[in-house]
Amino acid sequence: MCSGNPTSQNQTASTDFILTGLFAESKHAALLYTLTFILFLMALTGNAFLILLIHSEPRLHTPMYFFISQLALMDLMYICVTVPKMLVGQVTGDHTISPAGCGTQMFFYLTLAGAEVFLLAAMAYDRYAAVCRPLHYPLLMNQKVCQLLVSACWVLGMVDGLLLTPITMSFPFGQSRKLLSFFCETPALLKLSCSDVSLYKTLMYLCCILMLLAPITIISSSYTLILRLIHRRNSATGRRKALATCSSHMITVLLFFGASSYTYVLPSSYHTAEQDMTMSAFYTIFTPVLNPLVYSLRNKDVTGALRSMIQPRMNQEKL
Repeated sequence: MCSGNPTSQNQTASTDFILTGLFAESKHAALLYTLTFILFLMALTGNAFLILLIHSEPRLHTPMYFFISQLALMDLMYICVTVPKMLVGQVTGDHTISPAGCGTQMFFYLTLAGAEVFLLAAMAYDRYAAVCRPLHYPLLMNQKVCQLLVSACWVLGMVDGLLLTPITMSFPFGQSRKLLSFFCETPALLKLSCSDVSLYKTLMYLCCILMLLAPITIISSSYTLILRLIHRRNSATGRRKALATCSSHMITVLLFFGASSYTYVLPSSYHTAEQDMTMSAFYTIFTPVLNPLVYSLRNKDVTGALRSMIQPRMNQEKL
């Protein structure tokens, strides 16, 4: 049942949503939230450092690292949209969020998630051009093309946020405002609605399928052509180099698409709210932590740039 008109005393409070949090039922909530805070700091430090390293090191001023810096920026913003509110709520004991704050959080979350989906597709196309069309690569992936691709990713992500957020927040909600999530995401909010949202769920499901279909098609086509070319090469060194160039991106794609598809594409009858929260934590907390490690520890250019940055300073200190 939808709630009736509340009294003037409780009107403001009754419109606020209550975020459950990740570890509300755990006996070791304090320890787990401390671990989450450490992961949050690792994500901030890792992504910020990767952005600064790419922009300050001339050898990393290439299309691939331009895309990686944009991915790091999205991950940096991504984790800042969801985790700080949860951590502050744990410290203060206030787990409420206003409808305006909830809508704002949802908009930025959907925008960044949508932008990252399309950015991963652009990165796959970049790897295809580098491996399969090396002679035409400077023309196919010049600075203007890279900027247009990144701008398109941000615009498409924003369209996703602008489409889903107003519609989701326009539904009437019942007296229970307790969200089984640690941030405002569409599936959790729709479960609180006291109106028939079955049509909207179907349309949102189709929208997610269509939005993921184009990037997945680009990514799978790019890597199919890359793997076919690698298979034809007689040089073992050439094969290793091509695989090393693409492996980091493939790991990121599997991490992000696997977790997000579980929540938004797999029918809700196949997973519970608790499982949704776990998967949401994976791609909103762990993925931003892992991506800088994947692109730095597994990348010789990044580690080489890091050494060239550190060694002169060490030599100066010795002098």
